[in-house]
Amino acid sequence: MAEVKDLEELKQEEAAPAMEEIPADSAAPAPAGLKARWQAIPRKTRRRFIRLGILILALLVIAAVLLKVLGGRGGGESQVVTDVVQYGSITSTVQGSGLVKAKSSETITITTVGTVTDVLVAEGDKVTAGTPLFTIDSPAAETAVQKARSNVEGYEKQLSQAQKDIAGLNLSAGYAGKLMETVTLNPGDPISKGQKVAVLSDDTRLRLEQYYSYAYAGDLKVGQTVNVSIPALMTSIPGRVEAVHMVSRITPEGSKLFSADIVVDNEGALTADMVASATTTVNGETVYPYEAGKLEYYRTGDLVSTVDGTVISSNLVDYLQVTPGQVLVRIDGEESESQMFTIQQNLDTAREELKTAEENLANCSAKAPIDGTVIGLTIQPGDEIPANTTVVTISDTSTVVISATVDERNISYVKPGMPVDLSQWGTPGFGTVETVSLSSTVSNGVASYPITISADNSEGTLQVNSYIDYTLTASENDNCLVLPLQCVRTVTQEDGTTLNVVFVKGDRPDNAVETPTLSEEIPDGFWAVPVEIGISDNSNVEIKSGVEEGTEVFTQIQSLQAWG
Repeated sequence: MAEVKDLEELKQEEAAPAMEEIPADSAAPAPAGLKARWQAIPRKTRRRFIRLGILILALLVIAAVLLKVLGGRGGGESQVVTDVVQYGSITSTVQGSGLVKAKSSETITITTVGTVTDVLVAEGDKVTAGTPLFTIDSPAAETAVQKARSNVEGYEKQLSQAQKDIAGLNLSAGYAGKLMETVTLNPGDPISKGQKVAVLSDDTRLRLEQYYSYAYAGDLKVGQTVNVSIPALMTSIPGRVEAVHMVSRITPEGSKLFSADIVVDNEGALTADMVASATTTVNGETVYPYEAGKLEYYRTGDLVSTVDGTVISSNLVDYLQVTPGQVLVRIDGEESESQMFTIQQNLDTAREELKTAEENLANCSAKAPIDGTVIGLTIQPGDEIPANTTVVTISDTSTVVISATVDERNISYVKPGMPVDLSQWGTPGFGTVETVSLSSTVSNGVASYPITISADNSEGTLQVNSYIDYTLTASENDNCLVLPLQCVRTVTQEDGTTLNVVFVKGDRPDNAVETPTLSEEIPDGFWAVPVEIGISDNSNVEIKSGVEEGTEVFTQIQSLQAWG
């Protein structure tokens, strides 16, 4: 700044003498008093006045320029921009990038500790399903299988017993017979697993034990008919030999006896503890038992609850004749049902653990699960590997898949089998849409739907685990009415529904609608008309109905800059 100031002073010094040497007749004569006063001012002071005057003049010029510029910007006019509905072509494309992945890939993980004994493949090798990969010595894997199998067997037994127990919610007679020693149960009473509620005696048949002399051994046989005498009834009824036991009972008289079980059918008059004796005839001679015996019920058992619960109803009455399957006590066994559900869940978990343990043991002598390429091999012979170590991955890269997304405007046009153009670092490829999901995610008010693209990579030109660009032609129309995207507004009506409209210039059309206040100014002479839109690209949108070709519609208001 100092150098600039000296230069200005130099110019002023050069100019000052010149001003003094101007002839008097070449300029308008100054008033005598003014001229005299000016000449009376010292030359150095006059130079300062001159420099100050030049500076003020320069500031005035700059201010005028700024005023003109700012005034031009603030006082500009605006122009209404319109477009005309016309026929054209439109193509809607979906572009993006996604990660290339092998369509089929299997990873082998060892979940127990072990020692690598042999590795039979190298990273990058091509293998077929069943190719041996490596061997690992893992006693822990064998122990895990044994423990898991034991757990499964234990829960299976528990579940089987629980299923039998739960059947006791309807406590019923297992066979025909007579109830005795019944317990009084009322609705609402608690009942416990194992609680005895009655004795059930099968009195449809009665059993009689008889002893006979060994002299008749072989003369009494199973199924043989005998005559049973019952003094209390003063009658005899037929019976049959059910079993013969060649025991050795010695009587006080020194006789040796064997026993036989005699069974008689009960038509209703017989009961236990009746005295009876069974005789038979051998070679015309009547064979008598050593002594009379007493009738016994054919079988007797306790009726026991198999569940914990609450009594709903009871039909227990002493000496009640019951039939097989007849329900005697109904029980609310909610707790037992919950226990069985828990056991079933534990069993399912144990089976999954057994499956995992067996797979892990099999992986210790792993074979390739699929055809493919060995990638990510992380072990060498002699390595001590910790639990949950991923040791190898086999990937079939002959076919790859790319995950992509399509927005809500175009998803309805995308179908499986549609072609897709691919490009990876300048290497072109070709794929097809494999799947289209109906589940969307919303971001910034726009819903996007995932799709899967598959591509043939038998020649290995596409690199897996790397990104690739894709272009999909979602839809196209070669002859349709089109408008710029900014011509179409989406308005919300009073009932909350949305409507696509364009603002038509001219007289009010018959299909014009009233719209709520918009955030932008719409010029006079334009009317909102509902339109049905179709596909769109980056610039235009298809107009399916609402306006005709040649209709002029409002686009935007453009400001004009005034600089003159």
